[in-house]
This record gives sequence, structure tokens and C-alpha cells, in this order.
Amino acid sequence: MTIEKCINEFGVDDVIFEEGSTGRELFVVLGGKVDIVKIDGGHKTVIVTLGRGEFFGEMAVIDGSARSATAIAAAPDTRVMRINHARFVYLVSQQPAFALMVMDALSKRLRASNVVTYRTANP
Repeated sequence: MTIEKCINEFGVDDVIFEEGSTGRELFVVLGGKVDIVKIDGGHKTVIVTLGRGEFFGEMAVIDGSARSATAIAAAPDTRVMRINHARFVYLVSQQPAFALMVMDALSKRLRASNVVTYRTANP
């Protein structure tokens, strides 16, 4: 598969994937911005906005679980590269720095969510 087939472009408010959907791909932001959001009824809460070089969707590619949030393009001409499970496994096995980068991001995201959870439980 050529790299061009792995790159998608989205306009503002285009949904890249929805919470609860299945998918065995992670995405790297090549340009633009992506909001990771939780949608409760009609209310949208932005968890984080990601920019060039940042990635999302890694939990589903690692464990095959349903998406835990919705990813929405937040800027015009947002471009993302899809990395499927097979390519992810290859990168992790051949590039230890890539594996450490993913683990570092997961660790930071988990720590941030723990802080939010603690503050919510202990106002």
C-alpha cells in the first residue's frame, strides 16, 4: 500500500471516528488540528486538541477495543495518516523509539485523566 492511500484530508467538523466505533488504526496529524471529544447528548466536551506530529487512536490499535472518544477535524485542510495494526506492530518491533513515544504519550494521558478524575471526585 502506498503512503498516499494512508493519508486522508478532512474539513472543519468532519468526524474522523466516533466514540464506540471499532477500528484497528491509529492516526498521526500531518497538518491542521484534531479535537478529541466526548459527546453527551448534544453537549460536546473537548478533551484535547492535537496538532502536527501528534497521534491519536492508539488504544484501539493496541487492544482492539472500541474507541473511547470521538475525533473531529478542528481546522480546514486537516490531514492525517492512518497506521493500521500490522504497520503499528512493525514500527514497535523495529523502532524502539517509536514504542517509547507511544508509551510516553499514553502515560501522560493517563496521568492527566487521573488528575481530572481526582479533582472531580474531590472538589
